[in-house]
Amino acid sequence: MGSEVIIIPIIFGLLFGIVYLFFTTRNKERMALIEKGIGAEIFNKGNRKTAPVWKVLILNIALLLMGIGLGTLLASIIDQLTTLDEDALYPGVIFLTAGTGLLAGFYMTKNLDK
Repeated sequence: MGSEVIIIPIIFGLLFGIVYLFFTTRNKERMALIEKGIGAEIFNKGNRKTAPVWKVLILNIALLLMGIGLGTLLASIIDQLTTLDEDALYPGVIFLTAGTGLLAGFYMTKNLDK
């Protein structure tokens, strides 16, 4: 009973600690740059041209779902043609094609930036 009660505060404490550490470190870095006389324009992200986040997200989700569908189809075909164990075949082929789809999405995302 006691372990369930103590896990929740530990999780919230860890999340609070990570967020607190992130913001205090960022503030100290910026204050050190201001003291040295370096301008704050290095924090502006508008200088680079990158693809919008929603385009990258939609592209990767679409390729992931296409990979899962293709993996299911390929696993079904392989299952009908061979005597391989289907308990290992389906997850293996699905994860393989889903990973291939995400890898293709990574390379296509690099081309979106150009």
